[in-house]
Amino acid sequence: MPSYRAQLNIMGLRPGHAPEAVMDTAVASLAGGHHVDANQLDVVAGVPRITVRYTVEDDGNPDMRAVASAAAMRAAVERVAVSEKLVVLRRTRGRWMTLRR
Repeated sequence: MPSYRAQLNIMGLRPGHAPEAVMDTAVASLAGGHHVDANQLDVVAGVPRITVRYTVEDDGNPDMRAVASAAAMRAAVERVAVSEKLVVLRRTRGRWMTLRR
């Protein structure tokens, strides 16, 4: 099964939500249809960025499903936080290749 990463910058929390709700929401959104391998929070140039690594069953067009799932993850995260710059990457021959910026 191909492996993907969805990376999303977090610009701020929506009122009434704790910081951990961002990652919990992102992981829960992807785990509904895929196996989530890992997740992490980084701060890049002062901006928090979440990364969720997940696998997609190869049904003939896994890239399309991976991008659609990442977009759904962003929509779910937007309910608890303000986000920007969704990037989706696929692991190919030991390297992460960008599918969507």
